[in-house]
Amino acid sequence: MKALAVAAAVAATVLGGAGSAAAGGGLHGLVPQPLPHKPSFTLTDTAGRPFRFAAATGGKLTYLYFGYTHCPDACPTTMADLATALHEQTPTIRRHVEVVFVTVDPRRDTRRVLRAWLNHFDRSFVGLTGSRAAIDAAERSAGIPVAPPAKVKGSDYSVAHSTFLFPFSPDGVAHVVYVQGFHTADYATRTEAARHAPPAPGP
Repeated sequence: MKALAVAAAVAATVLGGAGSAAAGGGLHGLVPQPLPHKPSFTLTDTAGRPFRFAAATGGKLTYLYFGYTHCPDACPTTMADLATALHEQTPTIRRHVEVVFVTVDPRRDTRRVLRAWLNHFDRSFVGLTGSRAAIDAAERSAGIPVAPPAKVKGSDYSVAHSTFLFPFSPDGVAHVVYVQGFHTADYATRTEAARHAPPAPGP
């Protein structure tokens, strides 16, 4: 349950002034002020290739989540709910949506482990890893304070992390933000809205 504690601790920082009402256009979620903008970072995907987050997801509705595969609650629940929401959409809408999961436990979450875990939910989900420093930098670029390092003893340990799920629209802005407690219906509403979202502005 450390994920919940971290989420509560950083909520004031990341979601200062956020309301729990639906955003404009009927979107469900917290409305942060100011609205988060899509971060720019590069990590390694499960095939061993550099993944430039902002460039690789340009023009798509992109869900960004930081977690780990040994997480007992928030991470598998969020990924399962997202997968269900996406499977309810038409192929046309689905092609405009990307889900990116960044591990905060690179010690245990090797590329192979991460890929196998994500495949349980959806084979299209992108898994990213990297050095501890690179992952910390990616979290900071997303506006998430980095949790203290886990006290590692053997292979059985918990990792503190936020439960924020950022749905960045094609315009590069997260008009709502989700935390643990939102579910499939909320994500489905946001995914459906992607069809009508404005494209990202040109350079």
